[in-house]
Amino acid sequence: MKKLSTEELSHVPSYTVCSYWEAGLGSKLPDSRANAVTTHWCLHSASASLRRGVMEGLLTRCRALPAWATCSPQLSGYVPHRFHHRAPGRGKRLALSRMFQPQNLREDQVLSLEGRSGELTCKSQRLMLQVGLIHPASSGCYHLLPYTVRAMEKLVRVIDQEMQAIGGQKVNMPSLSPAELWRATSRWDSMGKELLKLRDRHGKEYCLGPTHEEAITALIASQQTLSYKQLPLLLYQVTRKFRDEPRPRFGLLRGREFYMKDMYTFDSSPEAARQTYSLVCDAYSSLFDRLGLQCVKVQADVGSIGGTMSHEFQLPVDVGEDRLAVCPSCGFSANMETLDLSQTNCPACQGPLTKTKGIEVGHTFYLGTKYSSIFSAQFTNVHGKPSLAEMGCYGLGVTRILAAVIEALATEDCIRWPSLLAPYQVCLISPKKGSKEEAAAELTGHLYDHITEVVPQLQGEVLLDDRTHLTIGNRLKDANKFGYPFVIIAGKRALDDPAHFEVWCQNTGEVVFLTREGVLELLSQVQVV
Repeated sequence: MKKLSTEELSHVPSYTVCSYWEAGLGSKLPDSRANAVTTHWCLHSASASLRRGVMEGLLTRCRALPAWATCSPQLSGYVPHRFHHRAPGRGKRLALSRMFQPQNLREDQVLSLEGRSGELTCKSQRLMLQVGLIHPASSGCYHLLPYTVRAMEKLVRVIDQEMQAIGGQKVNMPSLSPAELWRATSRWDSMGKELLKLRDRHGKEYCLGPTHEEAITALIASQQTLSYKQLPLLLYQVTRKFRDEPRPRFGLLRGREFYMKDMYTFDSSPEAARQTYSLVCDAYSSLFDRLGLQCVKVQADVGSIGGTMSHEFQLPVDVGEDRLAVCPSCGFSANMETLDLSQTNCPACQGPLTKTKGIEVGHTFYLGTKYSSIFSAQFTNVHGKPSLAEMGCYGLGVTRILAAVIEALATEDCIRWPSLLAPYQVCLISPKKGSKEEAAAELTGHLYDHITEVVPQLQGEVLLDDRTHLTIGNRLKDANKFGYPFVIIAGKRALDDPAHFEVWCQNTGEVVFLTREGVLELLSQVQVV
């Protein structure tokens, strides 16, 4: 065996040098280099058995060494919570058996947990409870479980993309809002019992914010140096909101605690504010188009928020609580609460109106100076004088969109997700233990690894149904119910030469048999966020 010089060894990756160390060549290394190799060898070979603190201690020791001793490929890619022997960059396989999914909640249990009796749930609520996406905590409040959190995080990423594309800047405001802000706008009383109020130990009153017009306007008013050059200013957040609903129902469609994206805009003139209003509305339309949702933008009432113009983005579904009027001829659409209930003809073209139901998933308001005048939210105009900012506010019901998606796309028994929101893109089903196809079980694991290596956007998006005590049919039924966009089965034809996998494309209804290369080509076209 060739003996390498110290200089040559210093350029060899440490996981390669380990073999020289084990061959008795460690003495050829300088002490610091030998320590690096010894430490790395411990990390590499004992990672599955050492406690986390020991592992991180060894890593700290490595980082204290000279740069050339700590920049090996494996050390630089080391992730403390992944203790396994896999090659660099390959994570542990995601196994369905390890997923937290409380299921099989009976309807009487659901009704009891929600504090009511005798009321049937809607399709989205029933399916989300059945497959373990949500779990009731109290009336109108739900635990969002891992699958739902993954879908929501993806939805928020899409929202971030659309909001930041139009210049939105993300902030985070407190949920506790001081009573004096709400008293200033008279909404402390006008909001009625829907406003959840509380008092701290010092007697100071707060509310749990259902919306943040007061808070954001007070924030802008506190800035003495805001210039017209900084406008339009578009600030948004995605946070929990609270509303004391008199009758919470339909799961995430109408709850007392929910996630919402709210944006607040500040402009220098009414004309500029209306341009921003159109810009945000277009971004909302783009968002729903990307999700494949046929939402309708309708005229709406300004309600308790106020302002001079308002629109809702409605998703037409039977369970919707809003009544809509749509004109097929000219495209006019409105919430019926803005029209005369007896009106049957379009106010724009006099054509017949079609009436339907919808779920409100977005709302936009042009506020003018309603709030900026109360809090003196001003900017310095082009003449160097203070002027009141023209405002708009815009909301998206994040958790409501998740439920509305299921309500609109699901069958009676199976969830269907827009591809961008699916918690996991791919579910792999291996043969049942003891079956004739069991010999193909190893191919399933190999396919999992090939997908995550060859299709990098699907890393973390592939789930392995390792419940091999169940038949393929039972697991396929579960996969259909969860709505994974792609279900791949190693069945009888996986024993062919070459092996063929059964691929269910849930959103198109197609079932095809593909080789490993065909599967990889198909999945390479999948878009994720």
